[in-house]
Amino acid sequence: MNADPKTLLRAALRKDLASFIHRCFLTVSPGDAFLNNWHIEAIAHQLERVLRGESQRLIINIPPRNLKSICVSVALPAFLLGLDPTQRIVCVSYSIELAKKHARDCRAIMESAWYQELFPKTRINPKKNTEVEFETTARGGRLATSVSGTLTGRGGNLIIIDDPLNPKEAMSESMRTAVNEWFDSTLSSRLDQKTEGAIILVMQRLHCDDLVGHLLDRDPLAWDVLRLPAIAEVSEEIELGHGVVHRREAGEVLHPEREPKSVLDQIKRDQTSLTFSAQYQQAPVPPGGALIRRDWFRSYSTMPARQPGDIIVQSWDTASRTNDSNDWSVCTTWLVREQQSYLLDVLRARLEFPDLRREIISRSKLAGADYVLIEDAGAGSHLIQDLNREGHVPLIPIRPVGEKIVRLQAATVVIEGRRIWLPESADWLADFLVEVLAFPRGRFDDQVDSLSQFLNWAANRSWEISFEIINL
Repeated sequence: MNADPKTLLRAALRKDLASFIHRCFLTVSPGDAFLNNWHIEAIAHQLERVLRGESQRLIINIPPRNLKSICVSVALPAFLLGLDPTQRIVCVSYSIELAKKHARDCRAIMESAWYQELFPKTRINPKKNTEVEFETTARGGRLATSVSGTLTGRGGNLIIIDDPLNPKEAMSESMRTAVNEWFDSTLSSRLDQKTEGAIILVMQRLHCDDLVGHLLDRDPLAWDVLRLPAIAEVSEEIELGHGVVHRREAGEVLHPEREPKSVLDQIKRDQTSLTFSAQYQQAPVPPGGALIRRDWFRSYSTMPARQPGDIIVQSWDTASRTNDSNDWSVCTTWLVREQQSYLLDVLRARLEFPDLRREIISRSKLAGADYVLIEDAGAGSHLIQDLNREGHVPLIPIRPVGEKIVRLQAATVVIEGRRIWLPESADWLADFLVEVLAFPRGRFDDQVDSLSQFLNWAANRSWEISFEIINL
């Protein structure tokens, strides 16, 4: 006989964490609509790997307001204690008020009728049931505390760290250092069984040196990382469990039903580009910049009109393989006036060979380019050969010499000398600055390559012109 729907639902809730999270949401957020999305399954899959002992160190980075706390701090402890009421769980947040809120939600689930029917052997001991800690009748339980809170003599089989740093305090070096030192000196030693216990850290990225940055800089291979940016930067396959994967394409938003692209674009406009890159894209940029500093650039409010003696230069960095969906082709368009260079436009797109070829020709004509620089390597070499046969573009092949960071370092003197001008506003400006200021720690460097290619060519050209004048 086929099982009745109630029996099937109970079986799903006992075995599938994603289904259990859905049911928990209905309890802690009554009246709110549960908008299901693949990212909840991805989080649940990684948490289930921890429960099975397949992962002992897990980091989850995800933008705010995407149910991370309900998944990790509320549903997971209730689920684990339902399966094994002897488990001891420590849950940490940046403030005791937030930690208490998560504890109350978890307790509400475990005291609900549906939970007690689902897990009849798991009960909260009424003699040990406070706002920050409750114990099961099997002597397991959940302890809530804050960063730097007292943990002397306390420990657990599972430690959950949910938002260890307040976003408002993330720019404070002393606060970041305090959190990182607290983890190193106190929390990491609180596992009952060091060889079997697990630590889960879930947070939005806030700074290069936040706790995630600290841990990954120290031992990147020790941690499994689920990174879920608000807007996908590359195409990738994300495991959802049970042999299922989600194919996320570059440019795809995380949860379009709740935060469509238009909403994210508005958030990006309302925040600084660096804040959006950290908290929503999970890609923090060093404040002020790493190799290149923000205050080295100058700004113009009105695009400069071309004058006699000015030249227009386009610098192309083409994808290493034109059919690689993870690589970008970039064209920066510059107006050069004496010793000053004005960035007029940036194109950053994934283009197949025919489209890339047409784009180079059309943009060269539209801008009235005097010179078009194309890196003479990979796909660029084929483009140069093809375009040279027609002679429609004033091409200059550029053979890259040295590592990317060396090429940019050679050009920093021009930027530091404040001879590079950027527009005060442009659709492409935020992404350009995030990539340039993050280099060499950023995820992409295509715009950096286009920038350094132009600057090094311009510097060499200036030297050649000066040499010719001297010898006349």
